[in-house]
Amino acid sequence: QVQLVESGGGSVQAGGSLRLSCAPSGRTDSTLAMAWFRQAPGKEREYVASINWSGGSIDYADSVKGRFTISRGHSKNTVYLQMNSLKPEDTAVYYCAAALWYGTTWPPEYDYWGQGTQVTVSS
Repeated sequence: QVQLVESGGGSVQAGGSLRLSCAPSGRTDSTLAMAWFRQAPGKEREYVASINWSGGSIDYADSVKGRFTISRGHSKNTVYLQMNSLKPEDTAVYYCAAALWYGTTWPPEYDYWGQGTQVTVSS
């Protein structure tokens, strides 16, 4: 089993930045693919970005490309999401997720989920 704990959410004005962290515990062999999703009130969970176990393969949703950066820490366990040039439409609960395989943007194919961290961007 893997437990994922997100941190770093908060409130910021449009144009500002936040950095989210996701720290796995339990199975920490760092071979899991990791991703960030978000869910705004009344909307479906939306894919944001993903990274494979080595950090060599990365993918972003078009809505965040050029503004968000996903990365892994030196231990390859902790995953970060650097969010720059934030917009009000980025407001959502952000979830960290882990999967055995890299390459999917579909939430049901992720095996482990964190509890989420709120990001609020005001105009």
